[in-house]
Amino acid sequence: MTAPTGAGRGAEPPVGRRSRHLVSISDLSDEDLYSVVARGARFAVGECDAPLAGRVVGAYFLKTSTRTRTAFTAAALRLGAGVIQYGPQDLQTNTGETSADTGRVLSGMLDVLVARTAGDPAELRAWAAQDRMSVVNAMSAEEHPTQALTDLTTLLRQFGRIERLRLLYVGEANNTATALALAITRFPGVELELRTPPGYALPAQVLDTATRQARACGASIVERHHMSDLPGDLDAIYTTRWQTTGTSKPDPHWRRVFAPFRVEQDLWRRSPNAVFLHDLPAHRGEEVTAEVLDGPASIAFQQAENKLYSAMAVLDWCQAPAGGPAR
Repeated sequence: MTAPTGAGRGAEPPVGRRSRHLVSISDLSDEDLYSVVARGARFAVGECDAPLAGRVVGAYFLKTSTRTRTAFTAAALRLGAGVIQYGPQDLQTNTGETSADTGRVLSGMLDVLVARTAGDPAELRAWAAQDRMSVVNAMSAEEHPTQALTDLTTLLRQFGRIERLRLLYVGEANNTATALALAITRFPGVELELRTPPGYALPAQVLDTATRQARACGASIVERHHMSDLPGDLDAIYTTRWQTTGTSKPDPHWRRVFAPFRVEQDLWRRSPNAVFLHDLPAHRGEEVTAEVLDGPASIAFQQAENKLYSAMAVLDWCQAPAGGPAR
């Protein structure tokens, strides 16, 4: 009996299509980075032609997720794909199957696997050791690449450009800050200043990479560990919650160290036109006051909505025709 054309996943991907992985922002070329961000902005204004019709997306989340899980599930459905959800106890990795074997099995059935491990990205890389199923990092301990793409999409929609924007990031240099630093320093003329608590700085390798990228395109990145002498005339001020999902802090008195880095209305004295960004969830009164989060400068909830459009762009890029960027 001859199988119908296109049935099953036993064969190689169709000619003209290749699976691409997003484990780190560094997996994107400059062209791909610019293209994915621009595509997200276009999805936000209604462009959608169901480019993933007939595809199947798996969503595997070991840690809690409101925005990212919902965004990628809704994105897959809006693009015409089917979705399979996996929880923390659903895969045989819990009974000893290796990540590499799991990846080989899933790649014969899925087109894309979106995974949040909040742990070592080595597991994601093991799943990505094949070219039939795309693997998307929906947050690991080291980096949150899809959040950075959401942030850039938000800035593009807000300002009509990313080039030459001036951004202040305040708080722990966590996986969100890492991805942001690796992404935004590839846009010409951007100025990124991070104010991070002592002992909670960007990893040295990340800062080195972001600095090299910035120099190559006329951008800049600076990190300081105090809240004095802040820059003015900022376009955006960004913070994240102090307790990153899936992590804990060894110092029992860490809140004392973080307290001076709370985002308050005073930060807008020298930058009255700056918008406020937050990747959410937020804890009012800790990393940001309610006055700021719920105030007129805040676009944090628009930023959350943009995660849907950015997720659509990521899935589209993962399954785009070989040799080309996201459409």
